[in-house]
Amino acid sequence: MEAIADFLDSLVGGVDLVCYSLAIGSLFWGLFVLRPWCNNDGYTSALLDKTIALFYKGGFALAMIQLFKIILKIWMMTAILGKWPFPEFAETTQFTGGLIRTVLTLLLAGYAYLHLRKNPFSKQHWLIAGFIAIPMIVSGAWLVHAAGRFENQASLMTLTVAHQLAAAAWVGGVFQLVNIWFLRRHQLVPAELWPIMLKRFSVFGMASVAMILISGLPMALQYIDTWNGFIGTGYGNLLMVKIILLCMALGFAWLNRSAVLEFSASGNNHALNNRVPYYIEAETLVLVILLFTAASLASQPPSIDIPHLTAAWQEVLNTFAPRIPRTTSPTHEALIAGEAGRVAIVGQIPSPAATAWSDYNHNIAGIFLTTMSFIAMLSYMKRLPSAFSLFDRYLPLTKYWPFGFVALGIFLFFRSDAETWPLGPIGFWESTFNNGEVLQHRIATFLVLGLGVIELRARMTKDATSKLPFVFPILATFGGLMLLTHSHVGFQAKSAFLIQVGHTLMGVFSLVLASGRWLELKLDRPGKEIAGFVSVAALFQIGLILMFYREPLY
Repeated sequence: MEAIADFLDSLVGGVDLVCYSLAIGSLFWGLFVLRPWCNNDGYTSALLDKTIALFYKGGFALAMIQLFKIILKIWMMTAILGKWPFPEFAETTQFTGGLIRTVLTLLLAGYAYLHLRKNPFSKQHWLIAGFIAIPMIVSGAWLVHAAGRFENQASLMTLTVAHQLAAAAWVGGVFQLVNIWFLRRHQLVPAELWPIMLKRFSVFGMASVAMILISGLPMALQYIDTWNGFIGTGYGNLLMVKIILLCMALGFAWLNRSAVLEFSASGNNHALNNRVPYYIEAETLVLVILLFTAASLASQPPSIDIPHLTAAWQEVLNTFAPRIPRTTSPTHEALIAGEAGRVAIVGQIPSPAATAWSDYNHNIAGIFLTTMSFIAMLSYMKRLPSAFSLFDRYLPLTKYWPFGFVALGIFLFFRSDAETWPLGPIGFWESTFNNGEVLQHRIATFLVLGLGVIELRARMTKDATSKLPFVFPILATFGGLMLLTHSHVGFQAKSAFLIQVGHTLMGVFSLVLASGRWLELKLDRPGKEIAGFVSVAALFQIGLILMFYREPLY
């Protein structure tokens, strides 16, 4: 059960930030964007009900998550130490700070549910909710990295809270835009409200992003003092991923703003109603993964603290260097023979067989993915270049490319963790629930199998209203999330980072894969085909990373 606790710990931080964004972002939306007390824009009771419901539901969920985090830490400490962690744990900042924040969050959510919900147009009630939120927001300062530092503690705590606040304002506002689009589709709000809210949020969103940058830059400079610290540590790597995801989200935001400006100038609302809602949905996917990445970043030691474990930029680049894939595997006996030394806590001995086994698994998986994604790219072509026109009649068969996921899933099931069942001596359930890495590999394996079966059926169905095609981007998003929170706790810090850097880049491409497929299903032409092709091209990039993968021999 330690594995479950360890795995949940890596995910619960992301859920915490999502709930925080929902609650605080909704509060900011009401105070600065919606401003219901003005009531000049045709607000309906359905709009206010849903807006406030997102506010208090996010707040109650956040309180539960805060409490769950404390329970999880007690569970993990009991499992690791082999004894009840109290009374010592009760004296820690994590315990007292977590409990205080739970109570303050309950007060805020309770006020929204009991009073604001019944007075949705009252400026006084919105302002009171804002004042109640202040101590809850401030209490978060004792639950972040900065609280445990000896230098610049107060300024770093303040910057972190401001950073979280700005992110919550942006992400929570995007959640509210999705909510308004849902209400508009069901004719629960006037159609004219949609462009008004988009325009208002456009300005508010830009202010939020400016605050994210203003608060984030000094923190980055404080925690990362060299270029190698930025390129060669897990902290720097995840910060780089955050920057990439931020750019992706800003790209969608720019498309939305362009559509709003076009509508203001010409009155043409085609893009506003037929593209912007789906850009916002894709932006939501990116922002949610961004929050999970931020949570993973918070669990990493800052680069400035581990100069002796930092990889040189040449080592990082070498991780992605093209090379001949390994197509031969060491025997299972050779692998098992080196396992005792490899996992020893003291006097750890590198196992060349284990490294070669892992390289083989990754490289073969890469060959699977590059082949199937190449076939998928062909499926977007009406005909081949004239030199290959002989094969045009086989193009319809390319739609079966998702079957490659099924074959890959079977391969991974047998090869991922050779020391466990069915090849190794450790039982299936014992290995799954007592090793966080094995648990994540098992989930990834069944995820790949599920992707193949579901996407194959989705592409075969003739039902135009089927929701089955939407399962693929959702599962791909979850796969990206798994890659960005993937841990190799059994490795030394530098080796673990050199493995992590490939996984995180694949996580980013998984998100491109997911959002591209989502937009392919939602957009009209020609954006539809472009998004679909970009999606499978991202899968091709994942295949290349795996095909050239080499595990560091520490």
